[in-house]
Amino acid sequence: MSRQTGPKAAKPEPLATPMEDAGGIDFEIIELFFFAYRDFVSDPDAILEKSGFGRAHHRVVHFVNRNPGMTVADLLDTLKITKQSLARVLKQLIDSGYIRQVAGPEDRRQRKLYPTKSGRELALALAEPQSRRIERAFEGASAPVREGVKAFLSGMRDRKKAD
Repeated sequence: MSRQTGPKAAKPEPLATPMEDAGGIDFEIIELFFFAYRDFVSDPDAILEKSGFGRAHHRVVHFVNRNPGMTVADLLDTLKITKQSLARVLKQLIDSGYIRQVAGPEDRRQRKLYPTKSGRELALALAEPQSRRIERAFEGASAPVREGVKAFLSGMRDRKKAD
């Protein structure tokens, strides 16, 4: 193997100044999203960690509880994940007694998902601290402000991927 004989590439200079808002990029809002998301998921993360579960488990438990009887295909479409990604998480939740999988009445290949009592309790335990956080953030806000936030968050969704 031959060695490179050309001149060494100059090391890039480190930039010591913060990145400025430029080109219409709203760094302040981006950072607020980072911090809000970090804090929004922190309480459920701590609860899930005790069971050896993670955020994927949280999403599955949430949507199955909100839509009992949804099919695996519906859940895949909602979460925009692969069958392989869902299979491991769903198996753990079924084996742990949080979710029940039932064959469809007309098509036995169709798999419908239902929360169990334990699954419902877990979903509530995960949602309660998030709900408290949301209510604290809305303290003193008017109904139109709340509707504005909902419209903003809906607007953030990718329309091509939204259900």
